[in-house]
Amino acid sequence: MKAPSPPSLLGVFAHPDDESLLAGGVLAQHHAAGARTGVVTATWAPGSRRVPELADALAVLGAGPPRLLGYGDARNPEAAPGRPRLVDAPLDEAVGRLVAHLRDFKPDIVVGHDALGQLTGHPDHRRTHQITLLAVEAAGLPHLYPDAGAPWRPAAFYAATHPRSGIADLGPLLSGVGKTLLAVPDEYVTAVVDVTAWLDRKWAAIRSHLSQFEGERPLPALLSRTDAPRRDRVLATEYFTRHGLTRGGPVASELTTDPSRPR
Repeated sequence: MKAPSPPSLLGVFAHPDDESLLAGGVLAQHHAAGARTGVVTATWAPGSRRVPELADALAVLGAGPPRLLGYGDARNPEAAPGRPRLVDAPLDEAVGRLVAHLRDFKPDIVVGHDALGQLTGHPDHRRTHQITLLAVEAAGLPHLYPDAGAPWRPAAFYAATHPRSGIADLGPLLSGVGKTLLAVPDEYVTAVVDVTAWLDRKWAAIRSHLSQFEGERPLPALLSRTDAPRRDRVLATEYFTRHGLTRGGPVASELTTDPSRPR
C-alpha cells in the first residue's frame, strides 16, 4: 500500500527570520518528507534589504520563493517605505491579502505566531496571529473575498509557542538584553517536535538573515554569541498549539491533519 503523502505546510510569520527561528525545523522536516512547503511574510516589501536574506533562508529550508504581504514593520521604517505598517493597515485588507495566498497555495497545515506574539510580545507578531486566525477561517468561505481565488479550508492551524518549562536556555539570552519573557503555561502546548535531525539546516537558514547578526539584541545575534551546545538546545525543539482542540490532552511529536489524533 502506498504511504500517504505528507501534509503540505504554509508558514505565516511577521518578519524575515521568524520562519527559521520558530518553525525552521518542521519546514525542513516536511520538505524532506516530500511535502509542499512555503512561507508568507507579513512585513518588509519587495526591494527591501531583508527580502534577499529571506529568499536565501527559504531556499535552505526548501520552502520556495518569498510570499510577501508587503507591509511595514512596526519598529523599522526602512521595511516598506511609503506603505502602511502592518499594525496600521485595515484588518479586512490584510486578511484578504493572506486569504489570497492560502487559496493559491492550498496548504493542509498553516503554522504561525501565538497570541502572545512569542516571548517578546512584538506587536507585528500579535497582529499576524490575529490576521492568520481570521484568514484561515475566511479562506474556506466562498462568500468572503470572492476575488481572492477558489475557497480552500486548511485542515489545521498550529501556533508556534514557548512553554514556561522550555525556556531555561533561551530566557536568559533575552532577559540579558532587556527583552520580555511571555511564555505560555505548559498545558497550552499540544505538539513538541524534536528537530535535531534538521538542526544544521535550521541554523543555516537563520544564518542567511545576515542583517540580524549586526546588532546586540536580535535573537540570531544572541544565538551566535552563545556556545554551540546551548544554541542547539534552544533550537532543537519546536513547540506548537493546535487551535480548536481541548488543552491538557496527550502531547504529540509531529504536526498532523488527523482530527482523531489528539494534537
